Amino acid sequence: MFQRGLFVLVTLLSVLSCGKNNQNPVPNVPVDVTIDLGFPSYSALQGVSGYTYVNGGSRGIIVYRKSLNEFVAFDRHSPADVEGTCVEPLYPDANNFLELIDSCNNASFSLYDGSPISNSQYGLRQYATQFNGSNILRIFN
Repeated sequence: MFQRGLFVLVTLLSVLSCGKNNQNPVPNVPVDVTIDLGFPSYSALQGVSGYTYVNGGSRGIIVYRKSLNEFVAFDRHSPADVEGTCVEPLYPDANNFLELIDSCNNASFSLYDGSPISNSQYGLRQYATQFNGSNILRIFN
């Protein structure tokens, strides 16, 4: 009986969380980009806590290196911009680069995990990353 109740709860939570992701106002643009961290334009990603911009997605992509082997990549299109009228992409706060700012909608988001910090009910659109352990990082959906 307990296992069945737990299964129902997990299934319900999965369905509800999937529904929220589908309602994210950031367009779901196909992305498949490979970058070489050895190139000078991506040198900021050579160390942990570095970030850089990559072309792709709806308004560009920001990539952050969380650890030696873990990267996250988010679309720079703010989910607080429901109408899609703000042309300025998200950018790191000058006082805290781990906080991305949407100056059009007075919203902010975590670069670490994409969660909303203020003035948005949606988190950032995240892209999958695959690191070969050397210099090649693939960003895709």
